[in-house]
Amino acid sequence: MGNNPKILCVIPARGGSKGIRNKNIKKLKKKELIFYTIDFAMNFKDVLDIVVSTDSKKIRNIVNKKYINLIKNLRPKRLATDDAFTTDVIKYELEKKEKKGFNYNYILLLQPTVPYRRVSDLKKCLKIIDSKKFDSCITICDVGANHPHRMKILRKNYLKNFCNLKKESMVPRHLLPKVYIRSGSIYLISKKSFFKYNSLVGKKCTGLVVDGKYSINIDQIFDFELAQKQ
Repeated sequence: MGNNPKILCVIPARGGSKGIRNKNIKKLKKKELIFYTIDFAMNFKDVLDIVVSTDSKKIRNIVNKKYINLIKNLRPKRLATDDAFTTDVIKYELEKKEKKGFNYNYILLLQPTVPYRRVSDLKKCLKIIDSKKFDSCITICDVGANHPHRMKILRKNYLKNFCNLKKESMVPRHLLPKVYIRSGSIYLISKKSFFKYNSLVGKKCTGLVVDGKYSINIDQIFDFELAQKQ
């Protein structure tokens, strides 16, 4: 990505977790979940400035045993609540780095809840963003059977079509238009667009499709068990 890329890579790993207790340091195949993401990022250490952002002393201690002083300071508790926005966490970490004289053109978010990533996928995202045609690139996956044309909402106890379709759609799944959802694996955006839209998804965003184990994002125990089987 150019000769001198300036990319801040943020891995947000708070201590609290509702779905799975201590999720980020729960062992997946004898390896703490967070290390799947850190180890992946280290493949790009020549082009990334890697920051692991956490409020947890336990996470800091575990990470620093393998990567000495990777985590120096803890983020404030106000940025580690269930209602805290990831964008605010990034702004906090970015401000700390820039006060030390660092300057970045791009921001990369790697969520520690995604255990499986391909090096080639991030290389593709870096190449896409370097073309200047798009201001952001994120990984996406097919929604599969959970298609919006099949979704419902309850309104006064009556089932209504989520997509405001006038009649029930009985179209076979393979004939439905392709619909994707963010996989949560890779978010890459220019710093300018990040601040302009206060989002990790810009107005000129493109998607990189991932599937299979590369689309797993661990939220509940079912996801963890699925990841164990890969």
